[in-house]
Amino acid sequence: MGNRYLDWFRQAEADLRHARHALDTGSFEWSCFAAQQAAEKALKAVFQKSSMDAWGHTLTALIGNLPPSAHPPDRLIERAKMLDKHYIPARYPNGFESGAPTDFYTEQEARNAIEYAEEIINFCRDQIM
Repeated sequence: MGNRYLDWFRQAEADLRHARHALDTGSFEWSCFAAQQAAEKALKAVFQKSSMDAWGHTLTALIGNLPPSAHPPDRLIERAKMLDKHYIPARYPNGFESGAPTDFYTEQEARNAIEYAEEIINFCRDQIM
């Protein structure tokens, strides 16, 4: 099977569009999760482009294991850490002592998550294009 890094990257861009749409409709938890997914898929595109395997969903681990030629700036590592916090609690009520994720996520968190994902996607675009 051929290298599918462009498929991964296109899906990252689609997930980012979904994050924006969820923000516009007030689904802030889904916006945060979709932003995390967008960043994850963009990072996995870089691994695919380098013919490397990438496992897991933790952005901090993924970004830390990029090939040396794709070493990210420290700012992106911080962005990845922020997005990692949205992987589980944004989707599951047991991420909080009580209430549903929709009760806790804010518009500002969604805007920040989208911004952070955009930065990671832009970095990844530079690595693969």
